[in-house]
Amino acid sequence: MSLERIIQDRLKKLANLKEAQIDPFPQIKFSQTPISQLLADFEKIIKAGQPAQAQGRILALRGHGGLTFLDVVDQSARIQLLAKEDELDQDYENVVCNLDIGDFVQAEGELFLTKTGEKTLKVKQIKLLVKSLRPLPEKRSGLKDIETRHRQPYLDLILNQSVRRVFIKRSEIVAAIRNFLISHNFLEVETPILQPLAGGTNACPFKTHHQALGQDFFLRIAPELYLKRLIVAGFERVFEFAKNFRNEGLDPAHLQEFTMLEFYWAYADYEDLINLTEKMFTDFLSKVFATTQIKYQSTLLDFKTPWPRLKFFDLVKAETGLNLDKLRTEKDLKEAIKDKGLKLDLKNKIGYGAVTDELYKKVIRPKLVQPTVIMDYPKEMIPLAKTKTNEQNKIAVFQLIAGGWELVKAYNELNDPIEQKQRFKEQEALKNLGEKEAHSYDQEFVEALEYGLAPTAGWGMGIDRLCALLLDQPSVREVVFFPMVRKKTNAKVKQ
Repeated sequence: MSLERIIQDRLKKLANLKEAQIDPFPQIKFSQTPISQLLADFEKIIKAGQPAQAQGRILALRGHGGLTFLDVVDQSARIQLLAKEDELDQDYENVVCNLDIGDFVQAEGELFLTKTGEKTLKVKQIKLLVKSLRPLPEKRSGLKDIETRHRQPYLDLILNQSVRRVFIKRSEIVAAIRNFLISHNFLEVETPILQPLAGGTNACPFKTHHQALGQDFFLRIAPELYLKRLIVAGFERVFEFAKNFRNEGLDPAHLQEFTMLEFYWAYADYEDLINLTEKMFTDFLSKVFATTQIKYQSTLLDFKTPWPRLKFFDLVKAETGLNLDKLRTEKDLKEAIKDKGLKLDLKNKIGYGAVTDELYKKVIRPKLVQPTVIMDYPKEMIPLAKTKTNEQNKIAVFQLIAGGWELVKAYNELNDPIEQKQRFKEQEALKNLGEKEAHSYDQEFVEALEYGLAPTAGWGMGIDRLCALLLDQPSVREVVFFPMVRKKTNAKVKQ
């Protein structure tokens, strides 16, 4: 039957209900007992001779003459209902015969066990809560088209319990991490999403306009500069689960709107952060998964600590033969990459940091499968990180890599306002040469540093990417409720 015919049939049933003076969208008192609790207390309820009540959405409906079996689900579980025409305290034809898959109902009756051992509610009264006018996708085939799944994720979540479990686990992961940080005396805060300058990392921002102020703003690309202002203000341990927005390409590891966890810790350094990160992963993995071994795309990743620690310069040399200690200019590095025959597209990469970053992301990082800490990057790669005391061409930074994905980036924060000003000027020069992702000069942040930023280490982790990896999803889009999709064109809107 065509979609139009099904909708017309449901509209006819809607008219039948109204004619029988049955409200298809009533306001009534609801049961607060989830189906899972009803099933857990099944024998106790039967023994006490108590009536039982369940409510939820119909996902299956099987009629046999004067009786109908219904599968009803809520967020917690599924239960089978049995409605018999001669035992129902209502007009069977007007109520039950006008029900469809997708409708919401509330049923009251007696619990019993069928001959096949299925826990079932024998219905005495059934109330229609919501009439569904559109049919759900056929359950057997479900939603297999990826674009449809992302455009109408609520249908995917109705039909696919495994998809539901992904998001429940995501919530558990976030809660466990939040509790870990709070237990270590970190304060959860909120900082602005609309910012006069897009700062905190190198990325292309989204731009908007504030009508009341008559001023352009940017959707934040990172909360870093505002969180560090709070360290200046005297808050020594702060964190934020921040919605960030970066106007860049989509791929399995990137979204233009995503969730980032960042925390800043005064009087700590990046070695402290590595140790805390190992404790954090051990803690939340044991609580959420009861193991430190995670299967991702058929590969077993073992997060058991301590993780291997590798130096960035050593890793590049071992994998490519390039000695970054000697290749200190953009021109020399590009020529050496060409001489080595490395297939990199560097046409739009301007500056030593951008070229090094491209080399790392395309040649080095994909080969890092097991959880690994990479330390001490070239100074030019992160303009907000502090240089190492005895190695001025390197910054005190580390990244946690697993499955070829960057999970964590952390570093000692640059707190010298004079050097920060110089780094911003260098970034401005790159921006003027056409490097779109170069950092803007943030004078207000420099002023904050001039009041004094305590020695601080900062840490960031993409929550969507982490969850995709831990929940064995091929793309970050699979762990976001409503991922962005291209607008439909030439779509007819039906009234």
